[in-house]
Amino acid sequence: MVGRVLVLLLLVIVLAAGGILWFDYLNVIDAKAVLSPLYGLIGREGRSQPKAAPDEDINLDAERLETRLISLDLQRLEISVQQQDIDSQKGIIGQMAQELDDRQRALDEREYSLKAMASDAENRDRNIEDNARFLNGMPPERAVGIMSAMDDQDVIDVLRKTEEIARAEGTSSIVSYWLSLMEPARAAELQRKMAGRPQSL
Repeated sequence: MVGRVLVLLLLVIVLAAGGILWFDYLNVIDAKAVLSPLYGLIGREGRSQPKAAPDEDINLDAERLETRLISLDLQRLEISVQQQDIDSQKGIIGQMAQELDDRQRALDEREYSLKAMASDAENRDRNIEDNARFLNGMPPERAVGIMSAMDDQDVIDVLRKTEEIARAEGTSSIVSYWLSLMEPARAAELQRKMAGRPQSL
């Protein structure tokens, strides 16, 4: 009977030691800290778990909160970097938009200038035609007297317009008669310039 009790006690001790070792392996307990009283019986100092302060509690929610705060800080940093990239892109886009506006303004001014030049050319051509018809409707001597006070280029334009009107209307041109009434030197100079310059100036 005593032998069975001893065997059972030995078995319990073995199972307890095995359980302690197993839990120690699983990091559920610290075997040396649990067995520290036995170390004291044999005159050795065992290892004890560090004791927390009375007001220090292990709070998983606090750890989760700290982890989330760290994650939020990283997200804030990433957003800040992205915002800097966006601001840089906005600056580049703004500069490109300004350049496009400047180009469009230059094109508009050039278009306005070309329209103004075309309008001036149309007005000048209309004025030349009016002058040609006006001179053609008065006595040739008087018309030649008026043309004698005009610049050579203006006279040439009137003479050409007069010939153009005569061709369009199917009538004879009076230009040759005007030239015969002018001073020979002036008439020769006008004929030379008319022969040397193209019809469209």
